[in-house]
Amino acid sequence: MRFNTLSQWLEWQENLHFTEVDPGLARVGHVWQKMGGNASLPYTVITIAGTNGKGSSVALLESILRAAGYRTGTYTSPHLLSYNERICIDNIPCDDETICAAFNRIDNTRENISLTYFEFATLAAVNIFEQQKIDIAILEVGMGGRLDAVNLFDCDIALITPIGLDHTVWLGENREKIAFEKAGILRAASPVVCSESSPPQSIIEHAQSLKAPLYQAQEHYYAVEVENGWHWSNDVNDWQDLPLPALLGSYQIQNAAAVLQVVSLLHQQDFIISEHAIRTGLTQVQLFGRFQRLLGDVERIFDVTHNHLGAKNLAKLLADSPCTGRTLAVLAILKDKDIMAVTSALGQSIDSWYVAGLDGARGISGIDLASQIATVLENSDVKPHITVIDAYQHALTDAQIGDRILIFGSFLTVEAVMKHIE
Repeated sequence: MRFNTLSQWLEWQENLHFTEVDPGLARVGHVWQKMGGNASLPYTVITIAGTNGKGSSVALLESILRAAGYRTGTYTSPHLLSYNERICIDNIPCDDETICAAFNRIDNTRENISLTYFEFATLAAVNIFEQQKIDIAILEVGMGGRLDAVNLFDCDIALITPIGLDHTVWLGENREKIAFEKAGILRAASPVVCSESSPPQSIIEHAQSLKAPLYQAQEHYYAVEVENGWHWSNDVNDWQDLPLPALLGSYQIQNAAAVLQVVSLLHQQDFIISEHAIRTGLTQVQLFGRFQRLLGDVERIFDVTHNHLGAKNLAKLLADSPCTGRTLAVLAILKDKDIMAVTSALGQSIDSWYVAGLDGARGISGIDLASQIATVLENSDVKPHITVIDAYQHALTDAQIGDRILIFGSFLTVEAVMKHIE
């Protein structure tokens, strides 16, 4: 084995390929073929692409399937506190030994073909799932869809969550172009579920070209909120008075509704998922880093939001959960995100900003970030800092009883503060 520890493997992978992002399936596909694999995996596959709601949709579907007694595998990215979170069996992160063994199998096969950090993870996940003999895998696309490593594998059902502007350098500058890339996960004659009631036309046209049955929210399946619950129905199933998802935010109904359409389609593929399992899954689902609250004299809220649509949802959550004092924001975000759109969406929600830089080629300094915010939010209280922890500690010092601190902008931002306060 090339390395003995997971940290050694990951450090090596970060520098193995000449660039962090290299869209395309040729290299990773060739390695997978050399490992004896093909596009069809020996378990049912649900692939989830989109801009917002992917993580929530994975968590909701996995929770329901596990409640129904199925052995699940989930592949998600990025991770929050530990790399192992990316590859889970029955919602339990795989241990270092299992992941290292998979890395070793890939390394022994690839010869001189270089792979990115994400491509190594993708191959490791599907290989581990096969060895663990899971029933169903939920694969979250990392970026886009058409050229993402996850798209190497055929899905039995595709789920596309709401489309917004993100990763525009790679995916395109408008919703139609971005949606075309996301729609790359579709397969001929295999169903696709859209969380949106009016998805971009490029998704609809691509589904039609593949003769892939398309299920749109509020056209082919319906969700209606009622007091303390909601109803869901389509032309096959009718589930009344369902409990609200345990994930905070009214938009989680939209995510859950699409997930239940996937569940209905799984029924047609001979999966047995009772209404009791649905109710249990909805109430027991957990997802860290999404409006995750740490109560106290000064409440801390952690949210990995980093694009405009997510920021609008976050602003609504803050409004729906008011505090008696001020809202102080600790923000660090990657420079390829739409910083102005994110901050403008939250301008009315934040009293003071404590901004910091992130390391790496995609990072931006706290001073430059503060400058950008100042151009969008005139007369705002914006304080630049070098590191996330520096910004957080200053916010904590300035906070008074009844105030709250919102830590957001990136998985890296949330991770730094979570680890700092354990």
